[in-house]
Amino acid sequence: MTESIAARLDALPSSRSLYGLVARISAGAWFEGYDLFMLAYISLGMIHSGLYSATSSGFGSIPAFAAAGFLGMFAGALLFGSISDRFGRRAAFLWSLAWYSAATVAMSVARGAIAIDGLRFLAGLGIGVQLVTVDAYISELVPPSMRGRAIALSQTITFTAVPAVAFIAQALVPHAYFGFDGWRLVALAGGLGAIVVVPLFRSLPESPRWLAARGRDAQALDALQHIEKIVGARSGTGSVEPAAGALASHASWLEMWNAQYRARSAMLVIFNFFQTIGFYGFASWVPILIFAEGVSFVHSLLYTALIAIAAPFGPAFAAIVGERWERKWQIVTLAAASALLGLALAFMRAPTGIICAGVGVTLANNWFSSAFHAYQAELYPTRIRARAVGFVYSWSRLSAVFVGFWIAQILARFGAGGAFAFIAAGMAVAAGVIAAAGPLSRGRRLESLAP
Repeated sequence: MTESIAARLDALPSSRSLYGLVARISAGAWFEGYDLFMLAYISLGMIHSGLYSATSSGFGSIPAFAAAGFLGMFAGALLFGSISDRFGRRAAFLWSLAWYSAATVAMSVARGAIAIDGLRFLAGLGIGVQLVTVDAYISELVPPSMRGRAIALSQTITFTAVPAVAFIAQALVPHAYFGFDGWRLVALAGGLGAIVVVPLFRSLPESPRWLAARGRDAQALDALQHIEKIVGARSGTGSVEPAAGALASHASWLEMWNAQYRARSAMLVIFNFFQTIGFYGFASWVPILIFAEGVSFVHSLLYTALIAIAAPFGPAFAAIVGERWERKWQIVTLAAASALLGLALAFMRAPTGIICAGVGVTLANNWFSSAFHAYQAELYPTRIRARAVGFVYSWSRLSAVFVGFWIAQILARFGAGGAFAFIAAGMAVAAGVIAAAGPLSRGRRLESLAP
């Protein structure tokens, strides 16, 4: 990456137009959010249809369906995260979005559990690439003073998908239409909807930092000038220097394990493995856990739909305070709050208590998500950012493969209270590892955080 390209990107004004670029990137991520949280709202319908069960462990079980998707995301983030470093942020996201859309549409009409789980795995491959590409793309486009707010805006847009899928599911899942169970129509809507945003994404500029890191200096300058024109910044002058440091084409995945990055890589692997237990344990299982507490099928869907309204507000809070409060301590505090509120939810029986505690966990979790997505993308250099973030983040998908089975077994043996305690413990470990080993990042340039 050239210093001149980085300096000009870091000097961009914090303008409405620059936030508009972030919003356009996030339009594709909206469907990623829709898919990630769809399980929570279609799972009761899959059980109600007789196709799946909640507590068994083979094909035809909710844990197996969830595991198939997360296994795909694990493979996508781990094996194909480098696609973004090799072919570019924009191209990687476009192709992964198209892949996800095709697999999800096919899944919505598949009949057998094995076929559904297999297609869910394929959809997960596309989502795994998307997850790491969006964070890298946004982090490289915006200056340090708005990096946290930009990721928070992206997450706010993404999490508006949660109430959308919740209320679509609440309307469709209890019914069948033209021989199709309602949960299938919920999945179909996500797969077809993703196609709509492809033209919007194709018009975006490539990351100038990525182009410069690849040695494509002229294209990097063109992309930078295009961005400066969009946001109304005065273009810099002078030629672009040769790429400094190592080109992305020669960068090695092993660099994330050298003396400079080894400790933060190990920290993020442990953090991601355990944060998923807390985050997706709650997000994917709360309707079933509430149902297990004796709440009716229809009311469980209604309560979780009401809780889902709070989903975008967590990242919105992050956008307001994201650059005023050190991200490391945001992550630690919010993980602890999520654990405590999750335990409180286990003891709630009245509708008001269930909804209030559920809203609290949702706000904490989604603010937490905004903070750590910004944080981990800051900790690696551009030449290896996507593949390094893909590797550490893939551990969250790996643990998610097993979370469903673990929760199902705990639910069967110890009830919903035991499941909520397990979810809270995952968040507590995530908070502890960041508190112990996480570096401070607020307001620092990417080149300073990760040379």
